[in-house]
Amino acid sequence: MTPTDPGCHESGNLSISAAQQILRDTVRALEPVPLPVTAALHRVSAATLRAQTDLPPFDQSAVDGYAVRAADIAAAPCTLPLAGTVAAAPQATMPQLPPGHAVRIFTGGLLPDGTDTVVRQELTEAADGAVRVQRPLEPGVDLRRRGEELSAGTAIIEPGRRLHAGIIGALAAAGVAIVSVRRSPRIRVLVTGDELVPLGGEAGRGQIFDSNGPLVSAWLSAAGYADVSLRSVPDDEGAVRAALESGFREADLVISTGGVSVGDRDLLPPTAAALGARQLFWKVSQKPGKPLYAAIRDNSLFLGLPGNPGAVLINLAVFVRLALDLMEGVADAGPPMAAGCLAADVRGDRFRDSWLRARRSIDGDGRVLLHPLGRQASHMLSNLSDADCLALLPAREGGWAAGTTVRWLPLTSA
Repeated sequence: MTPTDPGCHESGNLSISAAQQILRDTVRALEPVPLPVTAALHRVSAATLRAQTDLPPFDQSAVDGYAVRAADIAAAPCTLPLAGTVAAAPQATMPQLPPGHAVRIFTGGLLPDGTDTVVRQELTEAADGAVRVQRPLEPGVDLRRRGEELSAGTAIIEPGRRLHAGIIGALAAAGVAIVSVRRSPRIRVLVTGDELVPLGGEAGRGQIFDSNGPLVSAWLSAAGYADVSLRSVPDDEGAVRAALESGFREADLVISTGGVSVGDRDLLPPTAAALGARQLFWKVSQKPGKPLYAAIRDNSLFLGLPGNPGAVLINLAVFVRLALDLMEGVADAGPPMAAGCLAADVRGDRFRDSWLRARRSIDGDGRVLLHPLGRQASHMLSNLSDADCLALLPAREGGWAAGTTVRWLPLTSA
């Protein structure tokens, strides 16, 4: 990444889209690296990835059956002597199909020279070294010709595509052993708050169990990020400074939870500034998650998320997802937005855009229905057992009626 100068924003009236655009203008893609395709799951292509072989690489059978010449079964039902067997396996020599004969063949087997059709075994009866074919077939039935799917050199994936399991399989089938992908970001997570107790400990008076650390770690793990470390940081100026300085030095992305609002113990924004970070924005007009902080120092981006876990999850899905996509050079960076209909009335907010946790379904007309869930407050997470998406409700006076079309994004890290 290299910083640009989009200016400093801290009014609290910065829209979601404006804050996202600042990140788009600031964050640059990490350098490409070569990786074995088997180790490239979740990584993003940095170059066009091309087939290294024809697919299929040779003429082959599409079914278990018998390789024949269509002319030899034109008078079927008829019986042909068998001239051998071809399995889906290496062949020492090119198999041959003598005129007037059939060759037993299995799915994926190399077609013998002279074959122009395959009779699937359901249309045959075999006995005593011969096969009886029940009916005639046209040439070309149940066989696969070399290169019919694609030829060597064909582009399979363009730059900027995140590699999922299906893409990995397609590349492997096409003989692509090494791929050029963007380096995976180094990520450091700082969980702040004296009130937090690690899981397995005992919460005393005024303390709560830490959910932000497990939440952020699980979100990043599910998205395929391995170079991640998490550090619990007390609300102490020296501890915050040391943790943030270490993060800037080690990471491409520093994520913090808590400590970015306006209280006396919200130490991260002033500490980041004291360490030479340039503020990109602070406070976004969204509910929950308003006190979102973004800054950059050298090649390290810092996203300070509010401490309430509901706001943490929303900012992971909306802003951290965008930042990571930009670092990895995703062609269409950011969470995908789609249209859906509210399945029930909901209250709006007159001042800020709202993120509504919801559950999706499909109605009889194929429309996506968004079912609002209870317990929407920013400190609540219990509805996540049902939530699978976030609906975006633009700021407005009054509520939103059932049936209203709004935009939504999936509540996942991938």
